[in-house]
Amino acid sequence: MKALVYTGTQTSSIEDVDAPEPLAGQALIKLSLCGICGSDMHAWHGQDDRRIPPLILGHESVGFAVTGTLAGSRVALNPLMTCNECDCCQNGIEHLCAKRELIGMRVPGAFAEQIAIDEKNLVVLPDHLSFEEAALAEPLACCVHAVKLAIKLSGGRKDPDILILGGGAIGLLSAFVFEAYGYANIAVAETNAVRRGMLKQFEVITAVNPIKSEGLTAQGPDMIIDAVGSSQTRRYSSQIIRPGGVIVHIGLQDNDSGLDTRRITLQEVTFQGTYCYQTTDFKESIDLLGSGKISGLGWVEFRDLADGPKAFFDIHNGSAPAKIILKTQ
Repeated sequence: MKALVYTGTQTSSIEDVDAPEPLAGQALIKLSLCGICGSDMHAWHGQDDRRIPPLILGHESVGFAVTGTLAGSRVALNPLMTCNECDCCQNGIEHLCAKRELIGMRVPGAFAEQIAIDEKNLVVLPDHLSFEEAALAEPLACCVHAVKLAIKLSGGRKDPDILILGGGAIGLLSAFVFEAYGYANIAVAETNAVRRGMLKQFEVITAVNPIKSEGLTAQGPDMIIDAVGSSQTRRYSSQIIRPGGVIVHIGLQDNDSGLDTRRITLQEVTFQGTYCYQTTDFKESIDLLGSGKISGLGWVEFRDLADGPKAFFDIHNGSAPAKIILKTQ
């Protein structure tokens, strides 16, 4: 079968690889679409020692179940693999399982024509939900989880000022989740002028240039979602957050310092990390997409798998849209 293989730092190629053979409890999936995630870019940049080339990356995927009890069904793949036995798994926080893995990390991912995955990781899609929309289920689940954490930690403050750092897919989807939950004062800070222009098509979002601090309230935001995760954004968020505010850190661009821990302490700011999602978050993301409350219309671009190597460079060079999804068939 054809697959996009990460072969080394900033290199990838379309290759012929062996088709997967499902193990007991697994299903063979004919993949249709797979989105490029920031973690795929992190690996491609040679900055993730968990993803060792040569490796098929990709985990934001949908397709048809070919074998197993769901054969013939249209499915979304929950790429998070856990042990199902530890305290975390038994208490509904399986995303914190010590043995957790993702497809496309140490096992082959979904930038390919087929994949084998445990049947328990499959979620059947509603008939009316297209693959094009459903391909956003995995990144949206991350945002559902992050936004829920922010709301919980904020104590339910009424009409909060919300700032999201980063106008990529995670930042944009987080804004849409806030909107779906009934929030209105949502700003997205983005340094890339092209992306800021794209953000202006969404009425619920105020596009902000953080370099010029335009569009920010004088007292600072009540909630910040850091969808970048760099030393600069950590420093920025801890400096501008309102006293008693909440910072939820979902981006993983680097592991450098940046937090103003003195201000976080003196102003009782809550800093919360967030990783992946619970199973309930993944299913809720499909419900949100199926309801039409959240959509990729106007900001997602679909490309052929053969264009995958170029797509990575376009993202790297800042000339890509907020989201590129590869067509794997």
